[in-house]
Amino acid sequence: MWMQLIKNMKTVIRILFLTMWIGTGFAQTDNTSNEYKKRVLENTEVDLLMSLYKQDGENSAVGGGVGTEELTDITPTILISLPLNDDDVLTIDAGISAYTSASSSNINPFNGNSGASSQGFNSENEFEDDDDEYEDDDHRNSSSQLGTPWLASTGASRSDQLVTFHVNFSHSSEDRNFIWASNLSVSNEYDYSSFGFGGDLTKLFNEKNTEFGIKALIYLDKWQPIYPTELHEYSLYGDNFLSQGYFSGVNVINQSGSVTSNYLPTDFNVIENRSRNSYSLSFFLSQILSKRVQASLFFDLVRQEGLLSTPYHRIYFADKANYYIGDAGYIPVYTTPENLGVFQLADDIERLPSTRFKVPIGARLNYYLNETFVLRTYYRYYMDDWGLNAHTANIDLPVRFGPKFSVIPSYRFYAQNAVKYYAPYETHLSTEEYYTSDPDLAKFNSNQYSLALNYNDIFNKIKISRLGLKNANIKYSHYSRSDGLKADIVSFGLKFIIQ
Repeated sequence: MWMQLIKNMKTVIRILFLTMWIGTGFAQTDNTSNEYKKRVLENTEVDLLMSLYKQDGENSAVGGGVGTEELTDITPTILISLPLNDDDVLTIDAGISAYTSASSSNINPFNGNSGASSQGFNSENEFEDDDDEYEDDDHRNSSSQLGTPWLASTGASRSDQLVTFHVNFSHSSEDRNFIWASNLSVSNEYDYSSFGFGGDLTKLFNEKNTEFGIKALIYLDKWQPIYPTELHEYSLYGDNFLSQGYFSGVNVINQSGSVTSNYLPTDFNVIENRSRNSYSLSFFLSQILSKRVQASLFFDLVRQEGLLSTPYHRIYFADKANYYIGDAGYIPVYTTPENLGVFQLADDIERLPSTRFKVPIGARLNYYLNETFVLRTYYRYYMDDWGLNAHTANIDLPVRFGPKFSVIPSYRFYAQNAVKYYAPYETHLSTEEYYTSDPDLAKFNSNQYSLALNYNDIFNKIKISRLGLKNANIKYSHYSRSDGLKADIVSFGLKFIIQ
């Protein structure tokens, strides 16, 4: 994974610096007017960003609401802002998110031998399978299949990389009271790709004390569905799948530990609609109320349609018998970390409506206390037609130590109820139309504590060749959720000016 990450990052860096070189040429040759006008952006700026995220919990959606949520993610990002002339700025943002997930590794929990973790797609996005994967029957028995939702398997789905690329062009009017911008974005990972575009308009009034903006975005996304191993095999071979493919020579056991051939996930069918489209319209209003106080309001309308569930999230029904692969001795402790060797076979995958309408409404209030302290507050209320309601509150208190250094402690509180389609592990009924056991759609609250150290130098005295350091920051956050999920995040960034 790391070699591929480095290779991808090198490609991104080459593209960005080629674009930066071309843009610098524009900036140097396009200013034909002798009349002085303050440029929107004086020099090319380069941001180098990096974050490291690590979490763990016990409510994996891949395991139907049971199992480890251990995940590590590293995200290097490069952002370049190019002044094309006095009025126009081109911003390029590219990054790679490389993660290792114990939870997603259990799409195929059976020692990574076959199934969803190694399945591929042909040119028509239909399943392809390598027959060689199923020839070694010596490895197809219950004693060797010791998968568990509490440990990572060795399958290919354990790790992946999300590559993102975003371009934004903005133009400011002569008096700098009107700004329009357009943007384009693409991203891709193993089973999901996204293409987005949009634009925004900003108008300043009242000697720039009042600012109003509107933004529209459209994302046209596409899944290449990956299914849990047992359901993938059923989709290939039908009712006789227990004697073919991966399951040839593998013992399926029931709740009492007896070998059986009764497992048949007839509720499962493959997904036909693989698109996910999102449309958003955002409004914001910002007002300087006094020399010390600034306030802003925002309001979003978001509609999603298409495949809004995740194809590899398992569902276990309360009115269906339980079936497993592995060591029957671990069945009594299946839902605890003591389970080291048995995995329950899914009844179906997560099913959710094909449309969702979201409405976030929020406000910010910043208060300048004195030269040392600034109070920044934020609140957002969220609601959607799946029945989810959420509240977010955030407070920052930057503390300045001289003209260059500041320390920023912050606290964030979040609370939500459950969507109407959520139920925990083995609680849903097969008669329901929609169902999910994803803990992110359950009721919970969370707390996040952060501390950041920030360095600013408007004169860019620290230089590396033609690069002058404008800003450096490092931030640590600890996140904890009422369902037991915990995470630690470390991020840092450097902003350089090309002089």
